[in-house]
Amino acid sequence: MSAPDEKGPKVLPALRAAPLAARYLLGGALLNQMGAFLQTFLVLYLVHKGLGASLAGIALGAYSLGAVVGTLAGGELTHRLGARTTIAASMAGSALLVSCVPLLSRPGQGPVLIAVTALTGAVTQAYRPAASTMLSDLMPDEHRVMAFSMFRIAINVGAALGPLIAFWLITVDWDLLFWFDGATALLYALLALAVLPRRTRSAAGPRPAADAPEDQGAGGSRSVYGGMVRDVRFVLYLAAMALMAIVYVQYTVALPLELDAAGLTSTYSIALTLSSTVLITCELAVTARVKGWPAHRVAAAGTVLMTLGMAGYGLASGSTVVVLLCTVVFVSGLMTNGPTMFAYPATAPLRVKGRYIGTSQAVFGLGSALGTVLGEAVWRHYGGGVWLMCAAAGVGSAVCCHLGMRGLGPAAGEAEPAAALAPAGGPRSADEDPRVDG
Repeated sequence: MSAPDEKGPKVLPALRAAPLAARYLLGGALLNQMGAFLQTFLVLYLVHKGLGASLAGIALGAYSLGAVVGTLAGGELTHRLGARTTIAASMAGSALLVSCVPLLSRPGQGPVLIAVTALTGAVTQAYRPAASTMLSDLMPDEHRVMAFSMFRIAINVGAALGPLIAFWLITVDWDLLFWFDGATALLYALLALAVLPRRTRSAAGPRPAADAPEDQGAGGSRSVYGGMVRDVRFVLYLAAMALMAIVYVQYTVALPLELDAAGLTSTYSIALTLSSTVLITCELAVTARVKGWPAHRVAAAGTVLMTLGMAGYGLASGSTVVVLLCTVVFVSGLMTNGPTMFAYPATAPLRVKGRYIGTSQAVFGLGSALGTVLGEAVWRHYGGGVWLMCAAAGVGSAVCCHLGMRGLGPAAGEAEPAAALAPAGGPRSADEDPRVDG
């Protein structure tokens, strides 16, 4: 692995290159995450309301399934309506639906509550592909990976502040969790309409001819998704995302179960605080460091490092020091591979970028849902075998990264994507993509 290119973009140049609209977008993501309480507190809230852990688990599962559908829909809506409209509609709909949860959290309303939480997951998560697409459009191409790192930092800062706000709200009234969640989502919707640009590069390309059916014309839904299935490299990348998600989610599934069984419940809280601190303070610097390295190596190396940290939890043997050391290794891998892997679909042709981003995020969501079920089942039946499962999934993910992301040049975004990423109608021409120099 070669040393990073000294001319590669660093943190401060990327921050200076971010236009005002991109900063508003990052601020909106922070604001939204700061009030994103539904997924985190739904189980505790419903148990507090006396509805039982069984219903709470089903409701949370419904939200997760809805989120997968929402990310796919968000990519399609971004293509058809534009990123700003999709963000605003998603956040406005989320504000309405989240605010209904306290009204439905009562005996006899279980089926309606489950349906509403599923719909909430779909509507809320539809904004993510749109936000990612807009961010990649607004930032210069050479700063794309750094931009996704900034996006992750904004979300992590919001996630770190959110529990502090939630603790205060719970002392007043549990229902305030969802009123606050709805208020932040509505504020983000208004912010999107007021300050985000109506059109970005992904919306600027020529549209299909008026008489060409949408599902068959250039860039139409059927040809685009068919092209994804035929694109071996992109399928390998999607496999890497799904396997990585299976490993990643064990941090919130198998690890707390393991630590609780070992009598180290407080250690999990310390590990959560440590991971958030390391991510917020170090990710931009790590991204700047690896920015000039080949994308497939960055993704594969980060995935291996993340897997080593996760598998290492199996060797903790009740040691808080080992748990925290493994957490640092795990988070270091996330900081290395995360920005590059999540930025990769943004290298797709402009007119289909939203769909590629939505598909990748939906696959990650599916992997997370599958990992939640597998992690709990494997830990319950085989105990420490769950860490062997993580090791196998992590190695598979690293191999898929290495094979699927080869040839992209530095940092998954400075070079144009492989020709296979073009729509099924063939690679784009220079006049279809203003990034191409001709």
